[in-house]
Parts: sequence; C-alpha cells; structure tokens
Amino acid sequence: MHSKLFLASFTLLVCLLFTACAAKTEFKESFDTEKPWVEQLAQLPPYPDLNKLIPLAVQTSTDYKHAIDPESISIGDDGVLRFTLVSRSSLDALNITHEGIRCETNERKLYAIGRDDKTWSRPRTSEWQSLDFVKQFYAQRELSKNLLCPDKQIIGTKEEAIKVLKEGKNPTIFRFVR
Repeated sequence: MHSKLFLASFTLLVCLLFTACAAKTEFKESFDTEKPWVEQLAQLPPYPDLNKLIPLAVQTSTDYKHAIDPESISIGDDGVLRFTLVSRSSLDALNITHEGIRCETNERKLYAIGRDDKTWSRPRTSEWQSLDFVKQFYAQRELSKNLLCPDKQIIGTKEEAIKVLKEGKNPTIFRFVR
C-alpha cells in the first residue's frame, strides 16, 4: 500500500517539475533590452535665429561652415538627439536642416529642410542612414563621434550639449589634433 502511494506521489512530483520547467521563460526574456526600439514623433522647432548659432569645427574637404541652433537641441526618450544644422558655403549658399542622430546605432535622419521664407518643408525621404558610409555627413559624424555621442552614449542634457558645442570638445573623448 505504501509503495503504491509512494509511486503515485513520486509520479505527481515528476509531472509537476516537468510542467514548471516547461513553463519557465528564459532569463534574458525578462529584460527590457529585447523590446523593439520605437521612435518618438519629432516636433519641429522654430526657424533658427542665424545670429545665435554655435559654430561647429569640422574637418572636411568642402568649403562649408557648419553651425548648430542651440534652441533646437532636444534629447528624446527614444535616445535620439535632435538639432537644427545650418551649413553655409563660401559662396554664401545656405542649407538649413532639422535632423536627428541616434547615438546607439550611429545613424542620422533628416526631419525637415528650411526654406527661404523661414518655414520648414518635409524631405522627399526621411530614413535612418548610417554615418559610417556616407561621405557627405561630415558635420553629423563630428557631432556623433566626437561631441555629443561619446562611445555611442547620448549626452545627458541639452545644457551639457550646448556646453560641449561651445567648447568644441567633449571632455570624455581624447582626440589627437594636428
């Protein structure tokens, strides 16, 4: 009698253990890092005041001078640093864009293009593009690699970003400059 009771109890215990093991989720699934990234809706800033720009020193083979509108800088909960970039050629041609940099992936996205009438227009395409492979993204690469995204980590605050831009260097990044 005891052996039948023992066998039934043992069988029940083994079944419960198998059920518990089968229902257990993997440890890594309990972390938030596996959630898909979701981009926030970008809000366009006011058109930049060209007298309040912060110059951006960029080593480039072009004749463009670049600057950032400090009022436009925002750091989203989605990990995207958004800003208005003003680029001026030696012939005084002016390009104004509102862009975002995703530090974690070293990508940039164009949100809007400035018009002569001081309004914004949507670009034909607005997709995330790698900063590693597009030669023309000199200013964006400088912002990402050497100023606002040290080691692919987004800078902490808008105020900190403005300070780094004004100083022209990020104190956490060592650079050998000729």
